[in-house]
Amino acid sequence: MAALRITLTILFILVSVALSAIVLMQEGKSAGLGVISGAADTYWGKNKGRSIEGKLEKITKILVVVFMLLAIVLNMNVF
Repeated sequence: MAALRITLTILFILVSVALSAIVLMQEGKSAGLGVISGAADTYWGKNKGRSIEGKLEKITKILVVVFMLLAIVLNMNVF
């Protein structure tokens, strides 16, 4: 059981580092003056799921779920 706890802890640390890096890679939500002129509804704004920014958001959501599940499992002290 100790090996499983060590493995989960290492996975938890790796997910934490990856989550931090991906959050730092994302752009800010403020679009600046583009919001005023309506430039926010461009091709990239409508197809955000296919862009790099959309993929980063999707990966962030997945990593947050994994992070929370690992935190709960490691905090239960069953190992």
